[in-house]
Amino acid sequence: MLNNLTLRPAEEKDLPDIIRLFIEDELGASREVLSNPISPSYQQAFQDIQEDKNQALWVVVYKGHVIGTYHLTTLPSLSFKGSRRLNLENIHVDQRFQGQGVGTWMINKAIAFGHEKNCKIIQLTTNKKRLPAKTFYEKLGFVATHEGMKLYL
Repeated sequence: MLNNLTLRPAEEKDLPDIIRLFIEDELGASREVLSNPISPSYQQAFQDIQEDKNQALWVVVYKGHVIGTYHLTTLPSLSFKGSRRLNLENIHVDQRFQGQGVGTWMINKAIAFGHEKNCKIIQLTTNKKRLPAKTFYEKLGFVATHEGMKLYL
């Protein structure tokens, strides 16, 4: 199966599939809305990401269907001797394909991208309610070194 996966930049036509992946998750189901037409707020966010050279929104395609997505942002930083960081967020794999290596494949692709962009650190956060996700990232070598905090506005 993994040999048949394609990773490509997201296109606006992928927005319904991306939002569907967010909604599959219990946390996303309570905060995301899939409508037809797509909400202008999603369309604007997509355009903002597309226009920023430090951001990439990618989808994973299997047999013509979007089964995964993530948002990558390269960040300049003064710390660690001025090294770049790669921030991963909105990492989602279609529930029907979880446990089949797709997530690991995606993270490995992100690590390769980080090397290409000369990043020295890859960082991500995961909601404390997603214990299996935390375990998954730890198996891939991620270490919980910080306590993340958010302030919703």
